Amino acid sequence: MNITDFRQYQAPKDLLKERVILVTGAGRGIGRAAARAFAAHGATVILLGRKVKALEAVYDEIVADGQPQPAIFPLDLEQTEDAELIAMAAGIQEQLGRLDGILHNAVAAFTPAALEHHSLREWMQHLRVNLAMPAALNRACLPLLKASPDASVILTSDDHAGRVRGYWGALAVTKAAIELLAQIQADEWDALPNLRINAVVPGPVDSPQRQRTHPGDVKTHLRRPEELMPVYLYLMGPDSRGTDGRVIACQDS
Repeated sequence: MNITDFRQYQAPKDLLKERVILVTGAGRGIGRAAARAFAAHGATVILLGRKVKALEAVYDEIVADGQPQPAIFPLDLEQTEDAELIAMAAGIQEQLGRLDGILHNAVAAFTPAALEHHSLREWMQHLRVNLAMPAALNRACLPLLKASPDASVILTSDDHAGRVRGYWGALAVTKAAIELLAQIQADEWDALPNLRINAVVPGPVDSPQRQRTHPGDVKTHLRRPEELMPVYLYLMGPDSRGTDGRVIACQDS
């Protein structure tokens, strides 16, 4: 499929029926829209994020829509260690019995600044949340993903990952690395046809992250997160089998 096909994908209503999908950063923006879209197409969604109230609001929206009851796992990915991730995976196994997909949407992003103003703490926040935690979460959940007949992992990149531009240092570096991570993991999973991993570049979207990094944006010029959901649904569903190790832009550059 080319990018136009991705964006025009028409997902069947039962695309994700009986699947369990974990969404990080599920409380707002693209994560919220994806969690609701996955649930609307039959999935039981696990909502992961720092802010319990935001997760509870998404939970209530999904239940009010008559979709499968989601689960909530509040975690601060900046502070979480391997033991907590392994315990979470065990909890998913115990409570839901399976895991068929992960959308890594949580992100650390700050106001653009020159490298000379990037503190070590800011570098570590970006590296941990944007890069290390998706890899660690994949590792913790790998036994569940391997047991699924058809599992998909989606990483979130950024349009600054493919451009050499000043003032986007830590974000651009970590998102460029996440694209490499997708390709390395796809190569390692090559012998496992039931597993696939891809990276998505959402582009300019009306989201809380965008408001922090681009406060001068005119919202009416930005796409809503819901407009991008055909791409996410295609990649999470069974129709994307064979699409692996790709970096997919939701919008034209």
